[in-house]
Amino acid sequence: MIFAGDNVMDDLRGTKALEQVRNVAFLPGILAASYAMPDIHEGYGFPVGGVAATSAEDGVITPGGIGYDINCGVRLLLSCMSRDDIGDRLPALVETLFRRIPSGVGKEGPIKLSRSEMDEVLTQGARWALKRGFGEKGDLDRSEESGSMKGADPEAVSDKAYQRGRGQLGTLGSGNHFIEVGYVSDVYDQTTARAFGMFPGQVVLWVHSGSRGLGHQVCTEYVGVMRRAVEKYGISLPDRQLDCAPLSSPEGKRYFSAMAAAANYAWANRQVLSHLVREAVTLVFPEISRTKAGLTAWDDTPSGLRLLYDVAHNIGKMEEHVVEGRRVRVLIHRKGATRAFGPGLPEVPAEFRAVGQPVLIPGDMGRASYVLAGTAQGMGLAFGSACHGAGRAMSRTAAKKSVSAESLKKELASRGILVRSATVAGLVEEAPSAYKDVEEVVGATADAGLALKVARLRPMGVIKG
Repeated sequence: MIFAGDNVMDDLRGTKALEQVRNVAFLPGILAASYAMPDIHEGYGFPVGGVAATSAEDGVITPGGIGYDINCGVRLLLSCMSRDDIGDRLPALVETLFRRIPSGVGKEGPIKLSRSEMDEVLTQGARWALKRGFGEKGDLDRSEESGSMKGADPEAVSDKAYQRGRGQLGTLGSGNHFIEVGYVSDVYDQTTARAFGMFPGQVVLWVHSGSRGLGHQVCTEYVGVMRRAVEKYGISLPDRQLDCAPLSSPEGKRYFSAMAAAANYAWANRQVLSHLVREAVTLVFPEISRTKAGLTAWDDTPSGLRLLYDVAHNIGKMEEHVVEGRRVRVLIHRKGATRAFGPGLPEVPAEFRAVGQPVLIPGDMGRASYVLAGTAQGMGLAFGSACHGAGRAMSRTAAKKSVSAESLKKELASRGILVRSATVAGLVEEAPSAYKDVEEVVGATADAGLALKVARLRPMGVIKG
């Protein structure tokens, strides 16, 4: 089942992405359907935008349904400033963010973890970072899983993965990872926006990163484990990129434990990155921590930058859902898809429970992004899932051939958007033209009832890995 408008479907016909949606339907123990969100494009095994639930009793777990960048995710920080308050300090803010936040392939930061410290990160996630001063009161309450996933086992993570991750905590990485300064350009649902603490013209900051080299290594190693497992358990699949193991098997349990550990590393990483963002903003705008603009929700936010929410994109989660009238425990694979739980559920933070979970949809660096809210209807459509972004419309290779860095910078500057990137190649790979139109993707998501449109956000300054 694919949620998409006509334009997206026309672009997908004949592509491997559609074939991948079909292939996922062959997973042993899959429930309801193989789903794809409107940002669908080709991935490894699953399409990006793919969602599948397998039975906790007799289903499987597959790295192809979670991805290489385990818990690649995004968080949104809301400021108490309006766009007018930025004035002529935007260039200074972009430059300060770029200088203070390590970005790029293999880039390491100032935090170097011993094995025992790494074990704490892998089990505690964002809680580890908060305990060491990287964050503010309330951050954990406004994170999926409270920033720490249960079931993690550092023993399931190899020494090589540990070595790749020991110096990368608090770093942005490369690819589509970014820090973005933006503002709320449109509000569609006033009640939900107020509950989220959003207002027109509000300055916001996005943080998009994942588990860095550690998560990539975990996936790489367990793809090999699963290749042997399908032979051992006699599993037949149409695509070897979907190699899997029964969730109840030693291989399945060990991969889940390693995946959860990598997910916790990612939450700790975004928590540290948020701290660095807050430091950079208060350096350029020292008055922000003293200006609360009459917003009582900011009382627990000394920096003046309040976390709205943090969501995971590439992850496997144990959840309870209603399937054919029965509440059952399932493993949800969300590969380039976002959890979008509706109102009234205990997994949604108490302050948002009346309106639903914030759903964060970054678009591209030249157009727009969105904040949505989960719906009750969506819980029965695709296990409470929604799109995770605009979704690529062009490969990285094709994007590099389509535009030069200089012309791209000029185009963005003409729209009032400043950009800094670790590499020229990294910049052009992420050109707006390389992505689907986020308006169509979000429109299809809302029209299907997967999530409710709350606000549109426009970019002003972007840091790319």
